[in-house]
Amino acid sequence: MFGRRRKRSEDAVDHIDDVTSDESAEDTLADESVTDTAAARVRLEPEPRPDGPWDLSEVREAGEGRVDLGGLFVPGVEGMELRVEVAGDAIVAATVVLRDSAVQLQAFAAPKREGIWHEVREEIASGITQQGGVVDETQGPLGWELRAQVPVALPDGTQGVQLVRFVGCDGPRWFLRGVISGQGAVQPQTAGLLEQIFKDTVVVRGDSPMAPRDPIVLKLPDDAQMVAEGLQQDDSEGSRFAGGVERLERGPEISEIR
Repeated sequence: MFGRRRKRSEDAVDHIDDVTSDESAEDTLADESVTDTAAARVRLEPEPRPDGPWDLSEVREAGEGRVDLGGLFVPGVEGMELRVEVAGDAIVAATVVLRDSAVQLQAFAAPKREGIWHEVREEIASGITQQGGVVDETQGPLGWELRAQVPVALPDGTQGVQLVRFVGCDGPRWFLRGVISGQGAVQPQTAGLLEQIFKDTVVVRGDSPMAPRDPIVLKLPDDAQMVAEGLQQDDSEGSRFAGGVERLERGPEISEIR
């Protein structure tokens, strides 16, 4: 007996089916790989912080050499001016001004085992580019950061750009963001002290329930003296960048751009 010989067209169909089946399997594996990679990226755990910033539980005397702002202990540096930023009735950020440079410090609640700096960087970069700015993501002395040219309106009505560095650090249930501006954003030798201030800052998250990205509220020290914004100083009193750590002033907020 002879078996029925398969036609070439049937062989071709089977071959096509086999190829299609193989390609579908590869596509499925590729899709699963992308999904797994995306999921792994979302669940990145905080990086080690051998040099700070610090959690309150990691230091013995948080107030030694630092200004107590409640949610943050900010290092005191000779000649610096400390300003606070207000959102509504709450103080949510502090800015250290040192000569012609500044670093703004703002702490947020974060998930216990998940870092958010990678997501925040993407959001900041997207917001700046949508406004016509330029962003470069690079690894600097404080880890991954954004170096941005942010469009701003100049006093004469023309458009200019402000050079800014966005730095960040994920801690246990908190995230600390720093915004370095002025000469510290363009000259590495000037940025060193501002970077050290960022690293030596202590974050006080507290035990109260907070949603991720809620700002950690700050407070003024008991002996602080508020200075009205825009108050002019005589030349004899020095420049607007002068002053000690006890001098607190409300300044313009450098908020996250979304």
